[in-house]
Amino acid sequence: MARWTVASTAVTFGYVSPRAVERLEKAGCKVRLNPYGRPLSTQEMVEFAGKADAIVLGNDILSAKCIRKLKKLKLIARYGVGFDGVDLHEALMNNIQVTAAPASNREETADFTMGLILNLARHISVMSNNLKAGVWEKRAGISLYGKTIGIIGVGQVGSAVARRAMGFGLDVLGYDIDQRSEPTVYGLVYTTLNDLLRRSDIVTLHLPLNSSSKNLIGAKELRLLKPSAMLINTARSGVIREEALEKALMTKQLAAYATDVFDEEPPVAKDYFRYDNVLVTPHVAGSTIESADRMGDIVVDNILAAMDGLEPPDLVTPKNLFADSLGVHRPMAYLAPLDER
Repeated sequence: MARWTVASTAVTFGYVSPRAVERLEKAGCKVRLNPYGRPLSTQEMVEFAGKADAIVLGNDILSAKCIRKLKKLKLIARYGVGFDGVDLHEALMNNIQVTAAPASNREETADFTMGLILNLARHISVMSNNLKAGVWEKRAGISLYGKTIGIIGVGQVGSAVARRAMGFGLDVLGYDIDQRSEPTVYGLVYTTLNDLLRRSDIVTLHLPLNSSSKNLIGAKELRLLKPSAMLINTARSGVIREEALEKALMTKQLAAYATDVFDEEPPVAKDYFRYDNVLVTPHVAGSTIESADRMGDIVVDNILAAMDGLEPPDLVTPKNLFADSLGVHRPMAYLAPLDER
């Protein structure tokens, strides 16, 4: 059987760790790596992956129009856990298999979330940058112990954050229609979205982006937060209404904000990026050497199975999709992109 051409648009695939590429090449595949160091445009995608049998997809937009132009494509292997950039319906209608890397960077994203919280709470980056510039300034932060953290989206990552929050002595609230029992072992108490927003000192987002979660946090929701609250987003930028966020930061309605996700990569710089109470990082929450190997192995396992005519172990099908961000089942006609929950 002829071996496949595999085109990777994922920025870090094959660069952070060579193991996945070595496995594919050993199996006889021809591998092409992202030459841009950023997500590809539609035209770039067609030119780069036009002759590929499989795409290792990063944070790119794979639209229906683009999919229809990729005539040889048999498999889309997501290097990560989110599908909001993929037209899943078009892929499935064209008999293109789609695979995920479920929970592959759960622990790393949870670690990073706690890092962002600590950084904002104790002004670590600000004081470090000041001292490097010759400014000796001690800023008093806030203690985490005894505060309340609200987790919106209590899935794989949200549960891992709850486990860490317990160790910091935080009270933990959670909001999710699909109320898993595991996080309650870590002290998490489920409540309504509005109640969570009102009571939390820290709110962190861990839910997918789809029609139900888009702009979930807008002006009304931000007004419910305490003026001393901080908001953390390692999920998707579209979960927060941008204009409302900018206004809340400008008017000091929100004490601090950290984000690792943007509408486009690299993002167009916003005025609030310069604020001392804002942290912005380049979509790296789940990226470590260990998670790169883990995700890479999952991607390769799926590609090699499909290449050999077997069902990929992490195949995405209409039956195992949730269209609603918080766990509501929908029929095929309502399928929307989603994250691993």
